[in-house]
Amino acid sequence: MSVLTDRLGNGLRLTVEPAPAPGRGLVAVALTVAAGGAHDPAGRHGMAHLVEHLMFPRGTAADPDGHVGRVEGAGGTCNAETHRDHTVFHTVAPADALPGILEWEARRLLGFAPDDAAVRTETEVIGAEIRGAVGGGRLWDTAYASLHPGSRDSYGTVAELRRATAAEALAFQRAHYTAGATALTVVGDVDPAWVAERAEELFGAVAAGPARTAGPAVAPAPGPAGSIPYGASGTALAHPLPDAAGERHAYLAHVVLAELLGRARLPRAVRTDARLASASVICGYYGQWLASAAPDLALVLLGRPEGVGTGEAVAAWEDVLRDAAAAPPPDAEHRRALNALLVNCHRQADSLAARAVAHGRAALLFPGRLPGDNGPGALAGQLARVTPADVSAAAGRLLAAPYGVTELVNS
Repeated sequence: MSVLTDRLGNGLRLTVEPAPAPGRGLVAVALTVAAGGAHDPAGRHGMAHLVEHLMFPRGTAADPDGHVGRVEGAGGTCNAETHRDHTVFHTVAPADALPGILEWEARRLLGFAPDDAAVRTETEVIGAEIRGAVGGGRLWDTAYASLHPGSRDSYGTVAELRRATAAEALAFQRAHYTAGATALTVVGDVDPAWVAERAEELFGAVAAGPARTAGPAVAPAPGPAGSIPYGASGTALAHPLPDAAGERHAYLAHVVLAELLGRARLPRAVRTDARLASASVICGYYGQWLASAAPDLALVLLGRPEGVGTGEAVAAWEDVLRDAAAAPPPDAEHRRALNALLVNCHRQADSLAARAVAHGRAALLFPGRLPGDNGPGALAGQLARVTPADVSAAAGRLLAAPYGVTELVNS
């Protein structure tokens, strides 16, 4: 069945995709908002993260279950993630719970009204998350800052969040959670026409308005090498990736390159090159590629044997890149890497939650792409068009571009 893409009267984007197997009896709902860490006000680093937490209202005397309790009571699960350029709320539940799920989503969106007690509670929860993610748990964010000095992650800063008020959270939510900045996605055992009609009834009252501009994008400009506690001594390199919207083909060529290097060439280098104890490379936020329209990274982790310096390990990595840039990979090697990525795409496509989130990101973060060339259904075909020559060119591009360096200190 075809995917329904529409806009409500207020501009809110709607995507509905019936599941390939409609009898499975499940539904996934994703609410994606173009507001993330890059939109945090000055002096309130983490406000987007705080609002995400506050969007899960706790039980009250009038509503003892709260949002999570209602979802779990219907047999479902729900969660959320704050990224640099967006926040996504996702729920999976039995299909017969969809009417209630949509009502509850609209209620917490339109009825957002935190108090200072809730802000204090959630600030402490976020503080615990931040403290628990120090060191290697913040590796990607630290590597990102090595390439984009001055950038801030989406977690937040405890000292700034402790001064946040309910009024500030409400002002942020009202300013950023507008119809033009929001996408609603429903995937599963659903009737698209019914969902479209019900969505207009429930979400039509969301205030119209475009997505707010985030802070200025920072051009890649490596800063001085920093360090971070880690499980073993080594080096992390942050390589900029092409723009996922304007240079989608080149972006995916880098994804294929990372898979190709990780499958055989980096393990071979570790076995044969005394400058490396280990080596790996991933694209996107902790391996989630196409999960952001913000500047993205290829993250390289190089383990160093005792006595080997950072410069030597980086030189070994560059040798691997030069070999990849010198000639396109053999067809068989290219096909193995591509097939592994395609298998993963199809595995992800089996997850209703992953499809709902991917549809929301595609509609909101990459809206300029042609209809039919966006969303999870188009990705396999886009990957399949990446050629060995494209992969070789991606390696050359990594060699030529600036990159950030972070020292990994054995803790």
